[in-house]
Amino acid sequence: MTPFSLLAAVLVLRLAAADALSGYQLSCGARSDEVVGGVTWVPDAAFIGVGNATELRSPGVVPTLSSLRYFPDASARKYCYVFPAQKRARYLVRTTYFYGGFDGGAAPPVFDQIIEGTRWSEVDTVADYARGRATYYEAVVAAAGRQLSVCLARSPATAPASSPFISALEVVPLDDSVYNATDFAAYALSTIARHSFGHHGSVVGYPGDRYSRYWEPYIDGKSTVVESHATVPTESLWNKPPEAVFRRGLTASRDKSLDIQWPPAPLPSASYYLALYFQDDRAPSALSWRVFDVAVNGAPFFAGLNVSTAGSMVYGAQWPLSGKTTITLTPAPGSPVGPVINGAELMMVVPLGGRTHPRDVIGMEALARGFLNPPSDWRGDPCLPLGTSWTGVICNQDPLARVIALNLTNFRVGGSISDHIANLTAVSSIWLVGNNLTGQIPDMSSLHHVIFLHLEDNGLTGPLPESLGSLPRLQELSVQNNNLQGTIPSSIRNRTDIRFQ
Repeated sequence: MTPFSLLAAVLVLRLAAADALSGYQLSCGARSDEVVGGVTWVPDAAFIGVGNATELRSPGVVPTLSSLRYFPDASARKYCYVFPAQKRARYLVRTTYFYGGFDGGAAPPVFDQIIEGTRWSEVDTVADYARGRATYYEAVVAAAGRQLSVCLARSPATAPASSPFISALEVVPLDDSVYNATDFAAYALSTIARHSFGHHGSVVGYPGDRYSRYWEPYIDGKSTVVESHATVPTESLWNKPPEAVFRRGLTASRDKSLDIQWPPAPLPSASYYLALYFQDDRAPSALSWRVFDVAVNGAPFFAGLNVSTAGSMVYGAQWPLSGKTTITLTPAPGSPVGPVINGAELMMVVPLGGRTHPRDVIGMEALARGFLNPPSDWRGDPCLPLGTSWTGVICNQDPLARVIALNLTNFRVGGSISDHIANLTAVSSIWLVGNNLTGQIPDMSSLHHVIFLHLEDNGLTGPLPESLGSLPRLQELSVQNNNLQGTIPSSIRNRTDIRFQ
């Protein structure tokens, strides 16, 4: 299912000297670096080659929301940012949107966002924008290869005259222990809510949270708020929450259960990653501990949790939730103090939508690098999600999708044909007719499934490769109107089953 988001905030960030936050922090559409909240935000132009940059006329917004990039080209199937990545490494990805009426409209457009080959979520910022708020979405994913792509795409909900847009984009590497109960080879996590209980005021973010996660304040209006008297060594907790989350909490009196309806909105039926954080707020001593049971919607979540001043974390990796959610903390019999809770994270477990076979990814990316002026959507996953394959590219629906056809007829593509076209071993049809391609025809002897190979009406040079005659299924070979030299190889001339031009 498509994840939704409860994440909206008036992003009031401190101006401060820049610190060394890892990863990439992009201010989309910006012209120069900007230091906000202790983080250096850089222009996005180095990570995307399409779209238009514009500045907003919205007074009072933070610098990272004062510009954006929008994508008016309705012919493109997606618009992708691409980042260097470490294979199998885990990343937090956050996209932020503030419409600002950049296109003169009354309401923001609705569209999709994609990570790698997975349709991540719908971007619908209409309600938040009406309240003067920015909207952000956050996911945790593992890079399948040495690049990570984050894309926007039109959807049936996108009005014909509107353009997808983005204000800010962040990609932050995570330590191996963070959310490590999730099988990131099969799933991603889409953040639904993250709160620090008992807090009010501004969001806890970087540098308090080393990964720049946002912990929004949460007070339920009925529970007692307590302040901590000890520092929590958060390094010992797998998800490494910020120490500031433990400075306050919600509690109940002795012998009383604590019931918290959280998150504040009903949830769609799905599996969720739920992490809860606790600390005994009293001064450290031999008696500074609390024992209680944790239940979620009446189902046991953790029994006999012993919470000390050092802090504790419990989690459920795939917890089924639907509708309103209530967390209940029940003190152990005879416990001298009531239960306490300091923070929580909730993420929807999103099955990955598949990906293109690495062999084909290498081949297609090499073709894109070798071409001049390829279609604007030739970035990101070449095949997926369904309906967003690169222009001119047709793929099958195998678990690892394969490219089965390539057609860029009359696209005015220049450059040369990369040798890595030989990686497309499932392709049956190649049409590169009527372009401005130069250089030699590469070896394609590995393309055993190719039936149609049309390279006519270009500026290709050099000899016709002898290996083309060995392609077992080749039926049509067209190379006329090029600048080829030499004679037709006997391997082709002697094939009566090939229509040659």
